[in-house]
Amino acid sequence: MQRYSNFIVVFIFSFCVTISASAQLDRLDTELMLDDLRRLSHDAAKGRKTGTPGAEAARRFIIGQFTDMGAKKLKKGYRHSFTFKNKAEEEIEGVNVVGYIRGKEDKAFVITAHYDHLGVRDSLIYNGADDNASGVSALLGLMEYFRANKPRHTLIFAALDSEEMGLRGATAFLEDEKIPLEEIVLNINMDMISINDKNELYVAGTHHYPKLKPIIEKIDPAPLQLKLGHDTPDLGYNDWTSQSDHGAFHKKGIPFLYFGVEDHAHYHKPTDTFENVNQTFYKRATHAILDCILALDINLN
Repeated sequence: MQRYSNFIVVFIFSFCVTISASAQLDRLDTELMLDDLRRLSHDAAKGRKTGTPGAEAARRFIIGQFTDMGAKKLKKGYRHSFTFKNKAEEEIEGVNVVGYIRGKEDKAFVITAHYDHLGVRDSLIYNGADDNASGVSALLGLMEYFRANKPRHTLIFAALDSEEMGLRGATAFLEDEKIPLEEIVLNINMDMISINDKNELYVAGTHHYPKLKPIIEKIDPAPLQLKLGHDTPDLGYNDWTSQSDHGAFHKKGIPFLYFGVEDHAHYHKPTDTFENVNQTFYKRATHAILDCILALDINLN
C-alpha cells in the first residue's frame, strides 16, 4: 500500500543558495512519521530490547514498511542477522533491516537509525520514543521521499539493531559481505531527534570531515537552529564521535554526519514516551535533515 500520493516537488538548489526548511514543511509526510513513531514506541513493543519478542515485533513493522515502499534488497532479503556475546557471555542474535533506493550513481550514502532500546527493567517499560523510534520513523519517511524523488547517490537505508549493547548492529553491518563497502562515501546517522526545548538540532562530524562543513553551513532551517559541534576530543563525554552507530563508520574511515539532540530529562528513562515527543520540533528537525541530504547529494563526490 502506498504511504502517500506522489507529488511533484519543484526544488531548485545550488551550493550558494540558502535553503529554508520551514518553507516546505509538507515535503515529508510527518503525520504518518509521527504515527510510525507512536507505533514503534508503544507498550506492546516492550522497549524493543535486542533478542526479545518486542524487538521482533518492531522489526516486522519496519520490514512491512520497506516492503510497501518497494525498497530493493541486498541479495537475500531485508533481514541481515548477526550474533554476539553480551557481558554475561550469553549469545545474542541481532537483526539489521537493510534496503536501498537506487540512485543515478553507484556511490552510496548509508542512512542509519537504530531501532533497539532498553526493554523492561524492574517492571517498567523503557519505550525509547526519542531514543530511537524518532530516528527510525524519520528513516522511513526519507525512504518514501526518495522513492518519489530519485537521488543522485544510491541511498542504503539501515535500521540497525543492538546499538544500546555497544554499536553491535553497525559493526555487523560493516562486516556484512552483502554490503558494498567500496561504494559508501558517507554515513548519515539519526539518533534522538524529537525532544528538545531549545529548538536546537546538532549535527556532529564536520570537525573530522571538514569538507562537509561548508555544505551544511548553507542550510538554514529557521526557526530551528542547526548547530555544528559535539565532535571534538576536548569535550570528553560531550564528544559524540563514538556515542552512536556512526562511531563504527568513523572507525572504518567512512565520513559521517550525526543528527541528534543533547541529553534531556527523559534520556534512558521510562518517561521517554510518545506523549513527551515535541511534535513541532520533530517536523522541523526531519525537514532540516532532508535539506542536508539533498545538499550533500548534489555537492558531495
